[in-house]
Amino acid sequence: MAEDQQKADTAGEAPDRIFEPVSADQQVTEIESYCMNCGENGLTRLLLTVIPHFREVVLMAFECPHCGFKNNEIQSATAVAEKGMRQTCRIQAKKDLSRQVVKSESATVRFEELDFEIPPATQRGVLTTVEGLITKAVEGLSLEQPARKLIDENVYNKIESVIATLNSYAEASEPFTFTIDDPAGNSYVENLCAPAADPQLSIKHYKRTAQQNEELGLQPEPEESGLGEDDLAFKEEIHTFGGVCSSCHAACETKMHMLDIPHFKEVIIWATNCDSCGYRSNEVKAGGAISEKGKRITLRMTDTEDLSRDILKSETCGLSVPEAELELTAGTLGGRFTTVEGLLRQIHDELEARAPFQAGDSATSEEKVRFSKFLDKLDEVIQMKNPPYTLILDDPLANSYLQNIYAPDEDPNMTIEMYERTWEQNEFLGLNDVVLEDYETKEGHDDKGEKAQES
Repeated sequence: MAEDQQKADTAGEAPDRIFEPVSADQQVTEIESYCMNCGENGLTRLLLTVIPHFREVVLMAFECPHCGFKNNEIQSATAVAEKGMRQTCRIQAKKDLSRQVVKSESATVRFEELDFEIPPATQRGVLTTVEGLITKAVEGLSLEQPARKLIDENVYNKIESVIATLNSYAEASEPFTFTIDDPAGNSYVENLCAPAADPQLSIKHYKRTAQQNEELGLQPEPEESGLGEDDLAFKEEIHTFGGVCSSCHAACETKMHMLDIPHFKEVIIWATNCDSCGYRSNEVKAGGAISEKGKRITLRMTDTEDLSRDILKSETCGLSVPEAELELTAGTLGGRFTTVEGLLRQIHDELEARAPFQAGDSATSEEKVRFSKFLDKLDEVIQMKNPPYTLILDDPLANSYLQNIYAPDEDPNMTIEMYERTWEQNEFLGLNDVVLEDYETKEGHDDKGEKAQES
């Protein structure tokens, strides 16, 4: 009986986590590997760990005792993000060179003014700084310069010019623009103004092309097809999909349901629940046509009753609370259907647990104090300690919703503004490339032109 009880207790325990925070007791895996420098066998050490407030990674370090060659690499161990990410940073001073950078094995780095590009295969997954990327690039370019001078002096001189410019970048002698484009969405550039928005750093999410999906080893997206006569049954049914928990990597289920919100539009709700570690997540995506205008909702929160309002924040919606210096850009947290209090608590928990570069050895004491004060301000908003507070939802696609508790009358504390999207917003959303007028005529002209060429 005692053995059976012990087995039952063991079976009920959550599975051991593969990735653990760095500690003295953590084991390092050692593998004998071939040295690409001398041809002898060296030693590769693998460490599966978690970067604080970032994600799971695999750290690899190789050392050859015969020739002394050393190499290290970092690889992301998390799933590929839903969209690719392009981050552009303007480097203006010496402190900007110390920005920490996580460059995954699929990311491309560009120095725009120099028109110099570091492809993914050149510097694979690394955790470094902007200055470190420049230094590594200079070392790579300088490696074969003596041979180039003998073979083609013209090429040698051009590369020397590039090296000189990169060295001036490394000394902060002139400003430059640094861009990291990662189709997998697993690269990051440190925000020196966190938790506030960084005026020198811009982040854009984009949909991957079929070629990028193929390079990442992803299956191509299925072609869209219309639903038949079973539309109603499909909408009423709750669909279940198998998957893997992003927290503990155990098997879990994701449920999907289509829902009509009265006086708003149709939405799709996704919910994930892991029985092993208790991790829960949900996301909402809006359906229907694209709105002609954007929507900005401003709520003046005066008491705890405002925290209980239902809120739908779409994946394209930005959120801000000026009194708490909180500003979320579009794409942060994805789509959420909850209450105002629930959304603010989730923002607080996500920032506290996952904000990159705000904890651990890499963060300075000043950054830690500033980030702690910011979280305290956000906590005061959640508890409504010193009202009023202003909640602003800005959605270029008008797919976000905030409950009017005075309906059908107007809400005296809430204003809704419809506005024309800017060209930059349409470009970010991919709407500038959509042809809505005379597209049939244009296709007809193209067909005629092709037939004329064939004849």
